[in-house]
Parts: sequence; structure tokens; C-alpha cells
Amino acid sequence: MEFPEEVLAHIFSYLSVKERESASAVCTRWSQSMSHPRVWRYTEIRCETGEQEDPALQHFSSLLPLVRHLKITVSSLSDPANRSAALSVLRLATSGPLRTLSLSCSGGVPLFYSGRDLEEGLEAALTAAPEHVGGAFLSHLDLRGVPFTLSQSLVRVLARQSPNLRSLLVNNQTLVCKVEPEAVVEVLGLCPLLNTLGLFYTSLSQKVVDELLLPQRCPLLALELYCERFAKYIPPLEDSVWAGLKHRHPGLKVSLILDHTLPMDHFSSVLQPSVPLQHLELLTFTDLVQQTHLVTQSYSHALETIILQTTSSPELDSALRSLAAACSLLREVHCYCVVSCDVIRAFKDGCPRLWRYTLKTRKEPHPWRCTVIK
Repeated sequence: MEFPEEVLAHIFSYLSVKERESASAVCTRWSQSMSHPRVWRYTEIRCETGEQEDPALQHFSSLLPLVRHLKITVSSLSDPANRSAALSVLRLATSGPLRTLSLSCSGGVPLFYSGRDLEEGLEAALTAAPEHVGGAFLSHLDLRGVPFTLSQSLVRVLARQSPNLRSLLVNNQTLVCKVEPEAVVEVLGLCPLLNTLGLFYTSLSQKVVDELLLPQRCPLLALELYCERFAKYIPPLEDSVWAGLKHRHPGLKVSLILDHTLPMDHFSSVLQPSVPLQHLELLTFTDLVQQTHLVTQSYSHALETIILQTTSSPELDSALRSLAAACSLLREVHCYCVVSCDVIRAFKDGCPRLWRYTLKTRKEPHPWRCTVIK
């Protein structure tokens, strides 16, 4: 029995690039099917061999322009060969009409490594030129997994080269943010179709909000914000500002991550009642009883995911039970401290949409595994 080429292509699309190389050597028909566009539409590439000229990537170099949705993971940034391989993939993939791009890194970051070579390579790959499409068709760009500080000039170049962007995620949780509000205003002006935005909280300002409130802007659907220690030096967005954003963009859903470097006395200024909060992470490793009560009071109508890194106490157990009773839309709850059995029962009984949780009644070896409700 012979499968149609479309079926083979669909099967091969689930293989890694290395596995695709092995499969193409089985027979002539499989080798021919490997050039079907469906094989390459969604492709994830890991640059981890330590070889600048990866055999599998060399074998398929002529087919990489067929990729429409690309995820690149660079392992061991200290190895220049892995970084060079990632840039080669970028150049080849952006010679076709690439739609989405995700770039991330795993492993340790070399001391004093600024990421300048990857930034310059990304800029060059997305720059349109004769016989090179660049970022003209790019609609989704995710740089959250990049472990070095992104420069403001890079963000501006990305917006200029990819005016059709619908999502831009640069909230990569580094120690410092160099993207100032003026650059965000420019990005919003250059990319009128943006409906999903991931930023540091320090990149927000009233001018950014004014740009988002313009009547000609497309609806803003998602806003991800990372709040770290430098957020204490800027004026927080007041509740009336959030109310205006919610009125202008009724479908808006906000994700907030409050890092342990942000002083606790600034949490309440960030957690304004009118924030249409869907996803919240409080990563403090300290007592969060008061903040849990605040979340229950303000976000019970919208909250779907909450992650807490905190300390155990009977008061926290009580606050979590109240949260479970009020937030019926919760789908995920992850609390990285020991809780009572009553807390687990409260979430199971009070949150009918709950499908995954991390709630432990005793300490376990790291990492804690979550429980999936079937």
C-alpha cells in the first residue's frame, strides 16, 4: 500500500530536521516527498551540534525558504558554531515569505555576552533586498526566550522591516530593559495591525497608551507585561487608564509577571482593579497573603491562570480557598509552597474549568510536577 504524497508530507512534518534527513534516505519516493511544502510549513530547528555546517541543515538548505512558521532554539550560547548555524537558518528561511518566527536559547549564557552577533544577524535576515524577502511577510515575532538585553535599535529595525506584524513579544525577562516608551510609540505607528504586544512594564507610558487609544487602531487582544525592579522608578498606570484601555479594547486580556526584584510595596500600584487580568505570576518567594486577597477582590471575573512563588502559612491556605471560591474561570493554578488538602479540594470544587494545577501537601524534589485533570 502506497500513501499519497500529501499524507507522507503530513507525517514527515512531525519529524525533526535530523529525522527528516534519515527518512529521506529510505527510498526515492520518500526523498521526493520531503520537498513537499507541507513538510516545512511548521519547522523547529535546534542548533546544538557544535558544528557551523550541520549536515542535516546543509542537506535541506534549498528547502528552508518553504518554512512559514519557524522556531529556532540555540543550545549553549558559548559555542559560536551554534550561533552561526542559527543565523544561517535565519538567512535561508527569510529568503521566503516567513510568517512567524520564534528565537530562543537554552543552556548557560557566557559571561559578558551581549548577543550583538545574533541581533545583527536578525536585523540582516529581516532586511529586504533583491532576491531576499526579509521580514515583509512576518506577522508574529517572539523573542521572549532570548537571554540577553534587546537593544532599542533592534526593536525599531524589526518594526520598520516587518510592518505587517500582528504580535511582537520582547518581554524576555532580562535584568535590564533598554526599550523606552518612545520606541514603543514608534513601533505602534509603524505596525498598525499589532494586536498582541509583550513588553517590560517600564516600556509603558501615557504616550504609549494614547497611541493604543487612537480610534483607527485595530483591537488590542493581548498585552504581556514583565515588572521588575526598575518599574519602581516610573509612574504606574492609574486605574482610570486601564479602564479607558478596557473600554477601547473590550477583548483585551493582560498577562502580568511581577518579579521578586520589584519591591512588595509597589505591587498594589501595578495591580489596579480595572486591569483585564487573565494571567498572573507573583514570583516573590515571600509572604503573599495580602496580594492573594487583592487578586480575589479585583480579578475574580477574568483570571484564568495564577502562579505563586511564596511561603506556606495557615493564612495563605485561607486566602487560596477564598480565591478558589471566587475565581470560577481559573484553568490553571500553580503554588510553589506546601498547602493543605483543603486548598486542593477548594480548587477542584470551585473551579469547574480547572485542568492543570501544582498544589503539594508536602515538599518534593525539584522540579515540582503539575497534576493534569483528565
